Amino acid sequence: MILFTLSVSAEQIETTIISQTLVKSTNSWDGSQLLSYPEGQPEVTILKITIPAGVTLPLHQHPFINAGVLIKGELTVVNKAGKKLIMTAGDPIVELVNKWHFGENSGNVPAEIIVFYAGIKGQPITIK
Repeated sequence: MILFTLSVSAEQIETTIISQTLVKSTNSWDGSQLLSYPEGQPEVTILKITIPAGVTLPLHQHPFINAGVLIKGELTVVNKAGKKLIMTAGDPIVELVNKWHFGENSGNVPAEIIVFYAGIKGQPITIK
């Protein structure tokens, strides 16, 4: 067996910054065009949502544009017509606006998703 020792100075450490677009779209995941932003005081909300294995979220809708990235596990999003988006860790989503849908975690581990909502102050971001 031959072992090599690598000596690296602090100046030789990689310093490249990488910017990767995960999604850029004018449409929701089901292909429908995103609505215009409503009038009012903008309010940004960023949530980390954890959905336990085997759990199905209730039917709901969002009155504002929102997007997220699944950071762990699996998640299936289903619209009222039955169209499905199957997500795995690392997948982005541009969520439905003013359309009923639900999510389900049929995997064996909790699903974790970071979601950014472009809302209006004083108005709910989710309607059940």
